[in-house]
Amino acid sequence: MKLNIGDTIKRLRKEREITQEEFAEVLGVSCQSVSRWENDSCYPDIELIPTIAEFFGISTDRLMGIDETKEKEAVSKYLDDFQIAISKGNIDECITIARKGVAEFPYNYALLDKLMYALFVSGDDDGNIPEWKENMEKYDDEITALGERIMKYCPEQNIRLEAASRLAFHHILQGRKELGKRIYETFPPMELCKENQIWWALEKEEKLPFLQKAIMEAYESLRSFIWLLADADIVDVETEFIAINKIFELEKLILDGNRPKNNWGAVWLDFDIAKRYALMSDYDNMYKHLHLAVDEAKAFDEFPDEQKYKAVLVGEITEKRTDFETSDTRPLTEILRDKWLIHDEFDNIRDTKEFREIIDSLS
Repeated sequence: MKLNIGDTIKRLRKEREITQEEFAEVLGVSCQSVSRWENDSCYPDIELIPTIAEFFGISTDRLMGIDETKEKEAVSKYLDDFQIAISKGNIDECITIARKGVAEFPYNYALLDKLMYALFVSGDDDGNIPEWKENMEKYDDEITALGERIMKYCPEQNIRLEAASRLAFHHILQGRKELGKRIYETFPPMELCKENQIWWALEKEEKLPFLQKAIMEAYESLRSFIWLLADADIVDVETEFIAINKIFELEKLILDGNRPKNNWGAVWLDFDIAKRYALMSDYDNMYKHLHLAVDEAKAFDEFPDEQKYKAVLVGEITEKRTDFETSDTRPLTEILRDKWLIHDEFDNIRDTKEFREIIDSLS
């Protein structure tokens, strides 16, 4: 079995921002010895292994790469448990899982990223976390430190960029808008991203799944941008109304109308357009979309472990219940009843029989 001691020493040394000369001095060896370890010309003497492991705070087995398979299995279990917890809105449990994983594997960036994510979400004001404000302040420094560490040292680009994006948003939420903007400005423009460039390097059998995945991702991105136009209070109500209807049209165009109406976005979309109909005093259409939102919320709360659907442009799509991530432990019917339907757009009809029946149907 090939040992990866050299690679491990090199990675951990760079994470600590220690030069080869400084590390050699700590161990009482020559700089040339450290260099030979790191380029796999030779291994450290056996008596140095415990000292090196202790210096980096890891086990000797981990230093020698003996537990690599075991670590992957354990990390995978932590990540699976984390995903189950966040799909149910159990953010405290997410933090506990991530901290336990990081304590066991302090240099695993997937776990560090999940810890950063859980701490960040604990400050989400859109969920049902009573202490979200306190969490924002309490975890500010830790979120920042984790994000900066991942950005600086993580070798996996996707994790690095995800953490950078989250750190930028965190700075903005904390009132450090310029810091966040500077991070965002380091990202590559859309036209230079992998999806827009890699086509020419693909083999024939890779092209269809690539295109289907790219179309689905582009659809989700375009849908989000249109929704921002509709919901950011930057255009008039009529334009918002047109934009929301375009989202309905876009889904039919890309997904052939085949996506089951049991997802969070479907509920919010019908609720959102109902608000606009209320503002325009078109109560017939308002009630129509509120009833749809109620049915979709009930369907979401009964979401199966896994469901599949097909569309011409995107092929077969698999959606899992655990893919959904939230900071709210309540069922969606309860959120619709106690949070969304209290919006003041519905004040004029709040005491009507039909509106009360809608509220009662969510109990």
